[in-house]
Amino acid sequence: MLTQVLPAQFQQWLATHAENGVKPVVLDVREPWEISLSSIQPGTGFELVCIPMHEIPGRLQELNPDHPIACLCHHGARSMSVAAFLVNNGFDDVYNITGGIDAWSLNADPSVPRY
Repeated sequence: MLTQVLPAQFQQWLATHAENGVKPVVLDVREPWEISLSSIQPGTGFELVCIPMHEIPGRLQELNPDHPIACLCHHGARSMSVAAFLVNNGFDDVYNITGGIDAWSLNADPSVPRY
């Protein structure tokens, strides 16, 4: 199932998944140049994995379908496509971070630069 997570609700989302004892993954699907401009910092409650959208099909084996995955991009469109792709390929616990890194900067962590 694919669910939206607002950046302002991300900590609550992490807390919910921490109860399961499985470390969630934030899958950043932006291009390397975008990540160099602006990125979230990996936290103690999640693992940050950066795989550009176009590389996901060839690198699918790098993702564990047993871990919750929250997809992230610039505004939310690419991450939504990747999240749907993951669901269609057997991943059950997949989320899209609504509004992407831009909304993250506005609503969760203003220290993250906007671009």
